Amino acid sequence: MNDDGLIALVAAGDDSALRALFSRHAPWLATRLRAVLPAADVEDVLQETFIAVWRGAAGYRPDNAAGGWLWGIARRQAALLLRRRGPGSVVAHYPSAAGDQQADDLAEAVAIRTDLERAVAMLGPPGTTEREVWRLLYVEDRPVAEVAEMTGVPPGTVKSRAHRARQLLRAVLRADGAAAELGRQVMKGDAR
Repeated sequence: MNDDGLIALVAAGDDSALRALFSRHAPWLATRLRAVLPAADVEDVLQETFIAVWRGAAGYRPDNAAGGWLWGIARRQAALLLRRRGPGSVVAHYPSAAGDQQADDLAEAVAIRTDLERAVAMLGPPGTTEREVWRLLYVEDRPVAEVAEMTGVPPGTVKSRAHRARQLLRAVLRADGAAAELGRQVMKGDAR
């Protein structure tokens, strides 16, 4: 049975369809989640994802895009977890998100975390323009159009604010020296 059929059965209350959907999609979802979350949190987010699938299956519109729908739910669950834990948990995970390179030395890991926290703090207090755009685009992984709607500014303004935030973060990380390569990996690319 295809994914759309399984989701229709889940919407009708068929828990075996949910198990089949989980078996089919949990492995690749877990792989993608490991890129943005500490390994210890991946299973919890997967569970929350499939609880949300169970609750939201009736709202799914069959269009052979179940994988994208599932990934969207998983991303939201990951963002909710990180938001509940606060900004320190997001910054603390950047070394793994930037290539799964574990620090050889605990002191090096602490230094990298400190550099990243300092760089993010340079964007201003939570809620300021660049920091909020950075959080929505890069922490919550929201598209530019959605950030524009949420902040009440045109998409071009969101892109320019994201560009300024990336420039500031790069400058701070380059000045630190120790985290320059990590900063380039974390902040590379343009806003979507």
